[in-house]
Amino acid sequence: MSAFKPIVEAMTRGSVAGVESRMPIYRDSFTDLDSVKLLMVESSGKRYILATGTGRMYDDLHGDSGGDYKICGLNHHNRLLLNKYLSFTVPVAFGKDTASIGLGDRLGIATPLYIRAVKGREVKPVLAQQSIRELDLTGRNLRDLLDITCFAVFQEGYRSGFGADGDHLKTEVDVARALGFGFSMITLDCCNRIHNTAGMRRSEIKKHYRAFPGKTRKHFEENYLNRPIKIGGAYIRYDEETLVDDILKYRNAITYVAHISNSYISKSGRKVDFEVAIDESPFPATIAAHYLIAHELQQGGVEIENLALKFNDNIKKGIDYRGDLKAFEKDLRVHAAIADHFGYRLSFHSGSDKFSIYPSILKHTKGRFHVKTTGTSWLEALRMIAKRNPALYRKMHRYALKNFDELCEFYTVTADLDAIPPLERAKEEELLNYLDDDNARQLLYTAYGILFRERDQSGAPLFREEFFNTLQANQEEFETDLANYINRHLDMLDRQSH
Repeated sequence: MSAFKPIVEAMTRGSVAGVESRMPIYRDSFTDLDSVKLLMVESSGKRYILATGTGRMYDDLHGDSGGDYKICGLNHHNRLLLNKYLSFTVPVAFGKDTASIGLGDRLGIATPLYIRAVKGREVKPVLAQQSIRELDLTGRNLRDLLDITCFAVFQEGYRSGFGADGDHLKTEVDVARALGFGFSMITLDCCNRIHNTAGMRRSEIKKHYRAFPGKTRKHFEENYLNRPIKIGGAYIRYDEETLVDDILKYRNAITYVAHISNSYISKSGRKVDFEVAIDESPFPATIAAHYLIAHELQQGGVEIENLALKFNDNIKKGIDYRGDLKAFEKDLRVHAAIADHFGYRLSFHSGSDKFSIYPSILKHTKGRFHVKTTGTSWLEALRMIAKRNPALYRKMHRYALKNFDELCEFYTVTADLDAIPPLERAKEEELLNYLDDDNARQLLYTAYGILFRERDQSGAPLFREEFFNTLQANQEEFETDLANYINRHLDMLDRQSH
């Protein structure tokens, strides 16, 4: 307890600048609120909030008393208390007229680095971005994720506003939970509601369409069939085949979006960024399909902030865009015009490393977009492992290869394993090359779950403990490398940098 005394004395004087301490303190977190002063500190590898003062907030904080101060754990109760008294720790919705970047943190230690990177930038951060799939694989839940994020915001003293994304939620239960915990953004994954018509005969497709009520078919045919629509310099035409295909593919998804909007988003009692995601569908969204989805949502009175499309099959996880850039930009121009017309932003998923298409995104969205990244910190951590603990890297790489089939149960992975240079032939200094190889990056990008989860016969983690110990031993170097990598993304997406 004596180690806290000089810090408490400095807090009482109203400043921690220049204070000498035997333990790490996070000076940017220092907050003076009426009669209470707060500071994030670290002791024996764990972070706490050190509090001094008097009054309701001080009394309500849960922690161990040191007489004239409290040492408070980073628990859910104390997170809610920070939210109550410090508005900058509460996630906010950014709406439709800004640029934002989703910064998922699979490691659980990267969020403070993300916050430092976005300070002073026009691009706004959306944090706490992990899907239920990712949470399950990393042993977390929505509540814990948001708690950790809000404490990171407090730690860094970030007061410019952040969002929190309940990412790729598929069920009503998860949407309700995320809203209840305080998430300011809901990403509704509708891919399970999309009818996969691949391989269906025309007669079968028409049969499904004729099963719709006559009133429904009349609505679609009167609104779209043979009625050309000009938008973004292009004409959209719905002949019978196109219209029937798109209705069969997307009508259930559109209905589900309307249900979630009316039953949960609009009844949340606060502003929420509502994103609709169809990016993991079996097929790309055509210009005609995009317009139909947007128009139907508008007709139904459904307001969305973002729409995430599957643009084509060349957007892969963890690597840059490998398709025809001119063709991508041509399609993007029209997709962006449709989004403008209906008043929402385009959202770009699997956005990590897509450096070659960032200029097109900036140009055609006019700086109004959302880009999601999530695997960047994980891959940069693996780069550090390859650099500073090559034996561990080899074990993790081999394990990922051995369990490739299991990875494919969680993600659509297009890595060509035969094209990855054999690990046994790689010299120690060549291991870093795997983090620049498209096929190896896709393999490793998706392997985090099994690598973190697996244990030996005694129940001890196979890789996790040594992995984080290595990062801790090289903390300054890792933080510098990760910051540089995140800044590369932000520099290309921030209009102030151009």
